[in-house]
Amino acid sequence: MLRPGVDWTATGGLFDWTVEFLIPRLSDRQAAEHLQEIVDNNLGSLWVADLPTTVQQEIVEHWRSGLIAAGRQQLPESQEKAAVLHHLQKLVDATYSAGFVG
Repeated sequence: MLRPGVDWTATGGLFDWTVEFLIPRLSDRQAAEHLQEIVDNNLGSLWVADLPTTVQQEIVEHWRSGLIAAGRQQLPESQEKAAVLHHLQKLVDATYSAGFVG
């Protein structure tokens, strides 16, 4: 969930990949450890709105600036890849509809 009423759902594998994309990029190591716990424990949800504002903005900036390119490069080639990239784009688009600036 990005903000109340603005969320994004994905399969477990894509969700984990999307969260793992953030972990090495976050400057807040406590937040990065929290994201790693989500992945390690298969929690399957991230409430961005519950994180500190600076972390929220950093997450959004990373998704907007690098998520799609990373998906093109890192996700395996398959018949579904275009659909997966489109789904990742929906997450990026949701950051705008959630009202994040930038």
